Amino acid sequence: MTERVDGQNESGRAVLGRTLRFLREKEGKSLGQLADESGYDKSYLCRLESGERLSKVTVMEDLDGYYGSGDLLVSLWKMARIDAFKDKYKEFMRLEATARIMHRYAPNVPGLLQTEDLAREVLSSPLATGQDPEAVEEQVAARLGRQLLLSKKPAPSVRFIIDELALRRPSVSAETWSEQMKRIELVATWPNVVIQVLPFSAGIHPLMGKGSLTLLWQADGSSVAYTEGDSGGLLMDDPGDVLRHRLSYDRLRDLALSPSDSLTFIRDVLEEHRS
Repeated sequence: MTERVDGQNESGRAVLGRTLRFLREKEGKSLGQLADESGYDKSYLCRLESGERLSKVTVMEDLDGYYGSGDLLVSLWKMARIDAFKDKYKEFMRLEATARIMHRYAPNVPGLLQTEDLAREVLSSPLATGQDPEAVEEQVAARLGRQLLLSKKPAPSVRFIIDELALRRPSVSAETWSEQMKRIELVATWPNVVIQVLPFSAGIHPLMGKGSLTLLWQADGSSVAYTEGDSGGLLMDDPGDVLRHRLSYDRLRDLALSPSDSLTFIRDVLEEHRS
């Protein structure tokens, strides 16, 4: 293999595109032949190879199978998807990918729990104006890719506290919202995930109006806190800042419903929606 694929001084997306082109040419296939044999559109495959477009991870799984390249393309895709996020978010994503413990509070449905349709609706909202349809699809693919960390091996221990408001404000499509609620219900039963609902009855709480909060712990015991609101995100590794946010999270957890009561609550809301 004469081409470099280590990607030094290149974006992850460029490395992935160059590797796709190398594998295709190594097989002696034209883009037209690959399109016919893989079932993907020729222009779409061309944009993947040029680094103009980020696919869904399932496309890379298919092409890994087609080329017999193990999980090479999937591995490169996991690095390339980081390019779809703003620079200030990338360091948090790197830490999130290796965290062994994650605690998150969200006033809305967390991105790690969103279905593809809800993610597309959220990322196409007025707050995300200025993005063309392809940019939105790229963000959707990247968001869905982040969800792989919930089922990786070894699986991290993850706790979500979700505000009741997130479960009461449905999407535009009734079908989209029904599938979203079923997704939350399913993930709440996973052994490594705990979901707690913060009910309206909890009243005023420490994180009200402050956006989301994520606490991450690594295998070596180091930890960070990440807050995100309409004005942007802030990553903190100062022990005092992390401790302060951890105490706020602990107070919030005390106000939330228990995991079992939360699952019952989610199922009741889903049943209300169906009715």
